[in-house]
Amino acid sequence: MLQADTLHPRDLAPADDAVWRLLCATDVALSGPLLGPDFARAVGDVREDARVTVWREDGAAVGFLAHHRRPGAFARPIGAPLSDYHGLVARQRLDPPEALAAAGLNAFRFTGLIDPTGALKGAIKSTREAFVIVLDGSAEAYLETLRAASPKRFKNYRRLDHKLERDVGPLSVVAPDRSIEAFETLIAWKRDQLERTGGHDFLRPAWTDRLMRSLLARTDGDFQGLMVNLYAGERLVGGHFGIRLGAQFHPWIASMDPELAAWSPGQVFLSRAISAMPSLGLLRYDLGPGHEHYKRPFASQTVSVHEGLATTLRPAGRAMQAFEDTWALAGARRGGAVERLRRRLDVIATVELSLPGRARALAQAFAAQTRRRQAADSEIAG
Repeated sequence: MLQADTLHPRDLAPADDAVWRLLCATDVALSGPLLGPDFARAVGDVREDARVTVWREDGAAVGFLAHHRRPGAFARPIGAPLSDYHGLVARQRLDPPEALAAAGLNAFRFTGLIDPTGALKGAIKSTREAFVIVLDGSAEAYLETLRAASPKRFKNYRRLDHKLERDVGPLSVVAPDRSIEAFETLIAWKRDQLERTGGHDFLRPAWTDRLMRSLLARTDGDFQGLMVNLYAGERLVGGHFGIRLGAQFHPWIASMDPELAAWSPGQVFLSRAISAMPSLGLLRYDLGPGHEHYKRPFASQTVSVHEGLATTLRPAGRAMQAFEDTWALAGARRGGAVERLRRRLDVIATVELSLPGRARALAQAFAAQTRRRQAADSEIAG
């Protein structure tokens, strides 16, 4: 019979930790920095509601799910929205209703599911692509392959590179960059961007700030924060900050100096960052999902990530599934305003831990929807 223990990540037994790491290491889809015990513990250091469920058969650990347990025995991915990838890490295919019931959960809401065993296939409602740079040779050979595939595009990138260097200053990549000033500048640029575009400011809550600063301060071991920045002379042009595990890097924050937007510094940065990968010991630079126009030209592989809801067969689970189906009927799977609102509400539910924070965020979300509708109406009227 399937049994489950649920505990705070700090209380994970060494033997279970070892099994979890082994399961992640045996499948490249699970081997990144977000799906193992290191990330769960890092989030646990800044959030007391972090939990890990360990499923067992005959006393042996067979599966793990890192999550936050919310009212109604509702589970959300640990560290969301920073956990662009999450999932049930198991040595075998577990039955979702049985596994959730054993853990005392009614439902698990996922937005970036990695599911190599297909355990949650029936709960998936939509799928999108994430973009990954994978070096299997030199960085120069990788970039040359990209140029050969899209010569006009990369000729333009090279022109922008030369123009930025000529107009602003000699370009250089600093990695790892440990500058607190540079980190705070990237965060400020990203927060300004979120405000301009109407996105939810997931960087405002104290726990996200504490998590990222603690990772940036790590200098030992395979698991730590990594900041890769592009400078023109002494001026910070932009960069990435995120999390690495060994040879894999997953950036969370991509920020560029808005005053240099005319030079398209994002494209210049990625070309330079790829060139810096060997010196950093990186083989995999995982750009994640979204912003396809920016990421796809540089990626050599894609990864399928899924969104949906897994539930038990108990009345509470069925009620949560009915609520999910109501969102779908309203248009949450068809793009447009309803889907944008649903995604934003998901981010608010995961990142805002206080009632005042959630209330403020909800007001901002509905105000953003109103501004979009007014802008659309003005465009039609014009």
